[in-house]
Amino acid sequence: MNTITRRTILLIFSGLILASLYFATQLRFTFYLEQFFPEGDEDLAFFQDFIKEFETDVNFLLVAVEREDGVFEKKFLEDFHDLTLKARDLKYIEESFSLTKVSYPLKTPFGITSTPAIRIDQPDYYERDKKRILEDERFVNSLISKDGKSLVVSLKTQPTVSVDESKELMPALDSLVQSYNFENYHFLGAANFQKEMAEMQQREIVVSTIISAFLVALVMLWIFRKVPGVLISLTSIGAGLILFFGLLGALGRPLNAMAALYPVLMVIVGTSDVVHIMSKYIDELKKGFSKKDALRVAIKEIGLATFLTSVTTAIGFAALSTSKVIPIKEFGWNAAMGVMVAYITVIFFTTALLSLYDEKQLIKLGKGEAFWGKLMNRTYLFTKNNGQKIAIGGFVSILLCAWGISMITTDYKIETNLPLRKKLTEDFLFFENNYAGFRPVEFAVFTKGDYLASDFEVLQEMDKIEKKISTIPELRSTTSLTSVYKSLNRMYKGNKVEAYKIPETKAQFLKYQKAAEKIPQASTKVFTSRDNKKARIATNMLDVGRDKIAAITDDLDNWIEGNVDSTIIQVKQTGTGLILDKNSEYVRTSLLQGLGGAVLMVSLLMAILFQNWRMLVISLIPNLVPLLLAGALLGFLGIELEAGISIIFAVVFGIAVDDTIHFLSKFKLAKRKGLSTEESLHITFLETGKAICLTTFILFFGFLVLLFSIHPPSVVVGLLISVTLVSALVGDLLLIPILIRWLYPNDEKVVSENKK
Repeated sequence: MNTITRRTILLIFSGLILASLYFATQLRFTFYLEQFFPEGDEDLAFFQDFIKEFETDVNFLLVAVEREDGVFEKKFLEDFHDLTLKARDLKYIEESFSLTKVSYPLKTPFGITSTPAIRIDQPDYYERDKKRILEDERFVNSLISKDGKSLVVSLKTQPTVSVDESKELMPALDSLVQSYNFENYHFLGAANFQKEMAEMQQREIVVSTIISAFLVALVMLWIFRKVPGVLISLTSIGAGLILFFGLLGALGRPLNAMAALYPVLMVIVGTSDVVHIMSKYIDELKKGFSKKDALRVAIKEIGLATFLTSVTTAIGFAALSTSKVIPIKEFGWNAAMGVMVAYITVIFFTTALLSLYDEKQLIKLGKGEAFWGKLMNRTYLFTKNNGQKIAIGGFVSILLCAWGISMITTDYKIETNLPLRKKLTEDFLFFENNYAGFRPVEFAVFTKGDYLASDFEVLQEMDKIEKKISTIPELRSTTSLTSVYKSLNRMYKGNKVEAYKIPETKAQFLKYQKAAEKIPQASTKVFTSRDNKKARIATNMLDVGRDKIAAITDDLDNWIEGNVDSTIIQVKQTGTGLILDKNSEYVRTSLLQGLGGAVLMVSLLMAILFQNWRMLVISLIPNLVPLLLAGALLGFLGIELEAGISIIFAVVFGIAVDDTIHFLSKFKLAKRKGLSTEESLHITFLETGKAICLTTFILFFGFLVLLFSIHPPSVVVGLLISVTLVSALVGDLLLIPILIRWLYPNDEKVVSENKK
């Protein structure tokens, strides 16, 4: 590379890096529940139409306040009521509601009056108020805990609150709550999730970048033991990372829940490319070539192989684009772009820097070289002398993997996706244990014929469903239009607990209907549609796992079909919680489709590269083994296969095939020089074996960086990918030689290599 070319490349990249630094500042973090809904799903389409008629079921924000000695204490109740009133004045809050605003209606000879559910100014009544409230199913598990030690302020937020708005709302609310010196408090709601998850993403990116950079510095220092070699590596990898984030910023692509993986991926992919190109350049310098000729050979031989590995890795990530979950799909495309950015950076920027240095400036040779030579020679001899044992071991491993894969479940829980040791998770579990949880479940009710949603017959059928729901411990806090008539019935019968039920006769119902019409429309409009032909039954389900939830909902559907009069109403389950669970149904399908497409594309590339079906088989088999192992580990370790975990397979396949390409490319070049199969295998082990071992070493510890994550799926992803990539290296070093010897028993040519 001449001086002008080198200066031009370095100048262009300097400009691109400066521009990328600017665009990287424009990156935005995003997190909203709707992005986890499965695109194109018919149940999602139904739910979206449903919330247009009513309202979204996640526009709530709950504040639970604790008092260990019980909430019925005057100062505590006064502060809590003041919090209820002041919270509604916060920006992005539309309404606030709590027990201190609830009144019981009373029927008197002079008309209907009311009495507060909690008579705050009259402590003498606290015991009676407490007894009455804790016996009232309308309030327990929704506004007060069963043990009477916490109360909830229910805030209604604007229908759509962005991450930036959540970051403004939550600190204001937190500051307001802290001003009262409550013993403890907890938040639950979409706004809190958005704010906390966005902050977690930022933390994860910073931490993973710092740890990855430190790891790479140590690895490069161990490999090269010379400052220029280490600096070139770190500069190249850092440049690729900056260019990648700058590209995302320039394209306006937000960072979502998977963003913490980007720094790790860019660092390890960039490191792998750098190690291969630098190792080849140094090897050529050792042979006595000039810097110019050594660089030309390195780019020619390793550049093409690295390009193919980058393309195959990108294809592996792009396979995730078949997912119906937006964060997974976007991660796939973004990661694919990142891989190609890393390649372009190395092939131009890194080589330009390398051309400034000779062998002695880049690496300090020592005992390490002899060690690698002996290790690779022993590995070669082991494959030559133990082919049958290796084949049997591989077959047994596949059988064990099949057993493990059969144990995979999709029992997804929200809890497993929440950050470790954070208040967000603590608050979520508090509401799970003391209230109705976070998973909203809706029953959409469609009236048949001339029936209206407010008709007595319709309410009777809805009441059947609600009674059934009340028998299921996992479902809590049920509300619908029947609640209005149950409350009126209780009022007319002296507010007795047992009177909270719908009127027994139509005559009673018609009597109550006149009173119901006087209730402000805003209080009842969330229960029925404008045309009064649709109604909703809203409840919440605890986070008991997707499989158990599916069993509960299936049983409910069957019960409704057999016990509800279909000539009066038709019922369909929906809601945010159930739509989120739909992702699990698509994980296996989209995973198989995506991987199938990736394997097909990689197969085509291999066919073009090697022009031989046997080499195609040799290249694919070792890379299917890590996929089987990843699946087996999920099964044996009892890790649920959900959307975030499913990326493991695309990452493993995309990266694992890289070392295979490097190994077979070197083998092909050796054969092209007229060497025998055994000679070609031997030289491939000696010259390429070290590089793929080092890159796997880097990949292994690179993904282990994710063990420092506070996001459980990221920890699982890092651990499983690290382990399976080691298995990919074992497959390359042990299985490929066996397959080559098996498919080329008579030392046949791999392709028409001898033609020049």
